[in-house]
Amino acid sequence: MDRGGLYDGRRGAQPMLAVRIAISRFTNEHFPGWVECLLVDVHGRTWKFVEKVPVVSTEDLWSDSEYPREGVIACTVLECKDDSQGRQVMTIDTKAPWFVESVEGATVFEVFADQLSDDDSGA
Repeated sequence: MDRGGLYDGRRGAQPMLAVRIAISRFTNEHFPGWVECLLVDVHGRTWKFVEKVPVVSTEDLWSDSEYPREGVIACTVLECKDDSQGRQVMTIDTKAPWFVESVEGATVFEVFADQLSDDDSGA
């Protein structure tokens, strides 16, 4: 099954990718600046993250920047499968490499393959 080059399916392989997120607002000016980020999973649930700007974007974002902005959270792929409608669903973990977790403490999410990018350096 073609995964568009994102996941090769080998047992034990955990490619480093990034999941696209929306940076919704600036939350704290404490260095280096903190932002709220939103991720919508395959179930339609919106997960909230509060993270340092350089972890989710290469842009120089601050309190006077316009929001929302595009960003990414680096992740590893744990599993790839097709759902009942034939869409590729990826189970990802945001614990590696930067230990990013949702405000609820979650690090494992199911997202659609087209939400992933092989560029984990920011938006």
